[in-house]
Amino acid sequence: MTIRALVWNENVHETTQDDIRAIYPDGIHGAIAAGLEELLGDDVEVRTATLADPEHGLSEAALDETDVLLWWGHIAHDQVDDEVVARVQRRVLGGMGLIVLHSGHFSKIFIRLMGTTCSLAWRNEGEREIVWTTAPGHPIAEGVEQPFVIDRQEMYGEHFDIPNPDDQVFISSFAGGEVFRSGVTFTRGRGRVFYFSPGDQEYPVYFHPQVRRVLANGVRWAAPTPGERRTPEVSNPARRDWS
Repeated sequence: MTIRALVWNENVHETTQDDIRAIYPDGIHGAIAAGLEELLGDDVEVRTATLADPEHGLSEAALDETDVLLWWGHIAHDQVDDEVVARVQRRVLGGMGLIVLHSGHFSKIFIRLMGTTCSLAWRNEGEREIVWTTAPGHPIAEGVEQPFVIDRQEMYGEHFDIPNPDDQVFISSFAGGEVFRSGVTFTRGRGRVFYFSPGDQEYPVYFHPQVRRVLANGVRWAAPTPGERRTPEVSNPARRDWS
């Protein structure tokens, strides 16, 4: 089955800052999409959408055609329409996969699904990040080097205010001594959620071959099983005779 992936990016930095546009001339969404196509080939159909698109590119029709949604946001979280957020939440609960990237930890959709502040420690001095695999048997870790190094990246550190994850797949250490749960998974309703932190806009992280491998694995893992996708029903059945 071909996985239908939609890469969503607010696309603000790339359209307003020349230095960021020089790193990501096709936008962060373009770099992520290219990595998925490179590694997944005919197994994936990739589309992109941005904040400026009508309904942010996340209409009911667009989500009907999406198996896995990848989300990158940073400085425009408040500009995402609440109805669109609710729409995406309903789709996740019904089985659509969601991959939240880097500063998407503060996106409306991630906070809504986690039910916590999703706050963390951070410092942006272009430090080395080492990404360690803590669950080598997890499908998202398949074929990923142990560990792999990102030469320059924004530091994210603990405490990361999220619920206990289903799986902790990666943990990162930084030159300043901090550590961070950089790759974690959750289940919400029928949907699978993967948060992966490497990917600040000031560094070419989404061209890193190991980061691309993680995202490709994440798309395979988060894709729903074939069949009807719908939000789990809420019921209060009358007392039944099970005899």
